[in-house]
Amino acid sequence: MAKVEVKDLLDGGVHFGHLTRKWDPNMAPYIYMERNGIHIINLYKTAAKLEEASQALGKIAASGRKILFVATKKQAKDIVAEKAGNVNMPYITERWPGGMLTNFVTIRKAVKKMASIDRMKKDGTFMTLSKKERLQVDRLRAKLEKNLGSISDMTRLPGALFVVDIKREHIAIKEAQKLNIPIFAMVDTNSDPRQVDYVIPANDDASKSIDKILTHVSNGIASGLADRKAEKEAKAEGKDAPKAKPAKEEAPAPAPVATQEEE
Repeated sequence: MAKVEVKDLLDGGVHFGHLTRKWDPNMAPYIYMERNGIHIINLYKTAAKLEEASQALGKIAASGRKILFVATKKQAKDIVAEKAGNVNMPYITERWPGGMLTNFVTIRKAVKKMASIDRMKKDGTFMTLSKKERLQVDRLRAKLEKNLGSISDMTRLPGALFVVDIKREHIAIKEAQKLNIPIFAMVDTNSDPRQVDYVIPANDDASKSIDKILTHVSNGIASGLADRKAEKEAKAEGKDAPKAKPAKEEAPAPAPVATQEEE
């Protein structure tokens, strides 16, 4: 997995926080300075936290558990759908279905209903319905696909949640907290990082910034999936999978210099 470069994050505008009057004091440890009434995020801390989160997500993926991505804001939808889709992970980019986690059995029933309609179309039962009934079934299928199509392969609760904008997705955060599901998130300067297990301090409003963070995160997951595949292949051949070399401890990153400039 490629090392996170601070310059790369700077180019993506990851350092831009919110107006100082909108800040959450609990984000103080991740703020470098204030400039023109806007908080600037410490990108050295972002890089360190992003690497930590990516490695942890890679381990979850390697264990065979799913990571559910949640981002319903306009500028994040397409990016999350693309990045999560690339690593075959479920995602929610439309309205969060209440009880998605805490009432997972009911959500699974809705997903099975979608599969049932598909079977009806394959075996010809669908064509025995009246024109009005077919129209109603088609509308139901389209609605289910829009809201739940991306989680159709999620047969059990996810091993982790990845959220873009924890203020917007507060219902998802609360449900994950109730079930002790680890929460990974991009956290901007206007949010409370104490709600999250793995905080990635970053600008969660700009699509370029979201893309930078999601690229590193999805690469970490892809690395974990590759390890899992290699282990399975080694077992199939009757060999032990090669053990990964322990990561070298790195010296703590130096404090950011005052020459960080806004793009």
